[in-house]
Amino acid sequence: MLENLRVFIEVAQRGTFSAVAASRNVAVSSIARQVDALEATLETRVLLRTSRRLVLTDAGEQLLARARNIVSEFDEAKASLLDAQAEPRGPLSVTVPSSFGRRHVVPAANVFLEHHPQIELELHLSDEWVDLTSSRTDVAVRIGALPDSDLTAVRLAPIWRMVCASPDYLAREGRPTAPEQLLQHSCLTVASASRTPTGWWSFEGVNNGMPLPVRGRLRSDDTEALLQAAVAGLGVVHLSSWLVSDLIQARRLVCLFPSSLASAQAQPVAIHAVWLKGRSHAAKAQLFIAHLREAFGSPTHWDRAVAAALMSRRAKRRT
Repeated sequence: MLENLRVFIEVAQRGTFSAVAASRNVAVSSIARQVDALEATLETRVLLRTSRRLVLTDAGEQLLARARNIVSEFDEAKASLLDAQAEPRGPLSVTVPSSFGRRHVVPAANVFLEHHPQIELELHLSDEWVDLTSSRTDVAVRIGALPDSDLTAVRLAPIWRMVCASPDYLAREGRPTAPEQLLQHSCLTVASASRTPTGWWSFEGVNNGMPLPVRGRLRSDDTEALLQAAVAGLGVVHLSSWLVSDLIQARRLVCLFPSSLASAQAQPVAIHAVWLKGRSHAAKAQLFIAHLREAFGSPTHWDRAVAAALMSRRAKRRT
């Protein structure tokens, strides 16, 4: 029955028995018999035969869409069972935002490949939005709020934004003790208002929850540029903890309002991995995503590092 459906789908696509027979290297009569058997099982005609071409009946039109789903689901189930029984192997394509990928996905991917030597990982580090439905990419890591789509999303980590400045800047300009005082400081901001991520320069109980109208001498659409400017002492930044954690540990940046981090957990934005059901590489995609979740941890290793650095500094100030 399943093979009859496969033949019917091919006939509907190619339009003739002979074209399908040639592609399968079998006799035309063999293809015709399989369609006849399908019609006999369904007790209805799905194809009208003429001297020149084959035409789908109304029943055939209805069957075609369902037949494709049946065959696709069967193939997916078979592939999943085979993947579960054998060592995962073959290609896996993943796209990740550049900065996050270099810092956190590449180290995790290296360990993943050590654990699964038969997998060939194609890792794209790019800030371009990749449409999984129209490309052969298997997994996309996305930062921020997700739009509605047919993709399956797995939450990898929350996003905490931290207000930071270099020790040199604070020694020169003074340390703000409340978010409102940022209005008197040089803040490093995004150049395009339309590209400003959710939650930037917003603080619970400040300015009615709206972003503070901060200003500064440097604006850029590249967060790495803003980060480097902050380290160089050019101003104050409001960046995600995954981006600044190592610099806080190294004491090249100072977190200005540690108490505001608790409210950041309530933000709806997060880091997700998304994948499309029905793809032949779905099992490998889920395996990779599960590895990322384990590698990042909960709380994530970068947030644990920030917390440890802040606690250490509090302890030193007490002594």
